[in-house]
Amino acid sequence: MSSSHLAYEIRDPQVLLSPIVFASPHSGRNYSDDFLKSSVLDELTIRSSEDAHVDQLIDFIPKMGAPLLLAKAPRAYVDMNRAADELDPALINDLQILAQNPRITSGLGVIPRVVSNARAIYRGKLSKQDALARIDQYWTPYHKALQRLLARAHARFGYSLLIDMHSMPHDAVARLGKPNKGIEVVLGDRYGASADIVWGDLIEQAFACNGFRVSRNVPFAGAYITQHYGQPARSKHVVQVEIDRTLYLDEGNVRPSENFEIMKTRLKGVLGKVIEQTVKSRANGLAAE
Repeated sequence: MSSSHLAYEIRDPQVLLSPIVFASPHSGRNYSDDFLKSSVLDELTIRSSEDAHVDQLIDFIPKMGAPLLLAKAPRAYVDMNRAADELDPALINDLQILAQNPRITSGLGVIPRVVSNARAIYRGKLSKQDALARIDQYWTPYHKALQRLLARAHARFGYSLLIDMHSMPHDAVARLGKPNKGIEVVLGDRYGASADIVWGDLIEQAFACNGFRVSRNVPFAGAYITQHYGQPARSKHVVQVEIDRTLYLDEGNVRPSENFEIMKTRLKGVLGKVIEQTVKSRANGLAAE
């Protein structure tokens, strides 16, 4: 079952079996002609910060009994993993913002000013009206849909677990020194602030058992989504998963590589195991926490 909106698509299982909600907030690739014309970047470079094809990499999720939420808008257009008020005065006119965080100052606010390697997206600045319209049309509906899915899981199972799926440039981990060199998957739970340690351990073990080299919170601990939705004390958990793009993607041409199907099969094993554990826990009447 699938429901679609301008901002997102929800792919629901025929039978909901698990309290896990899977989401891909950065794999959207609906690049409008107007957006492309407004940019100084070519059609390939503007996709460099996109979690390209992650939606296709995990499209098996609904068949395993869990919902999948996919953003349609490109990350370069509006970033679902930022707060709605993370507006960048260096990009947007008529803003009166007293405090800025490092994401905004680096050009990576909710309306990004740059893509990977700090490459500017626009020739000039955007109007405040245009920026707020993007948030109203895309950001707000996406997050309302995410809230509904998490609330449903929590009501049905007594707890919820959001697994937020991302991909990372190979350079992001290639630069790491020992003991993190060669890391392929980074799990972010904000050092335990967004999820009970049991979930991080379960997901890490599932990846490790399938031969992946895993890091916890280095170099990515999670941003807005983990911070906002992760409330372990209220049985609301979030774990961000970052996958090295070279495992499945031709990064230069932003298209699936010859290893795409191999990686997809490996992920089926990993994520299927995690889902299976939640189903078993429910069937055995075990406590979720």
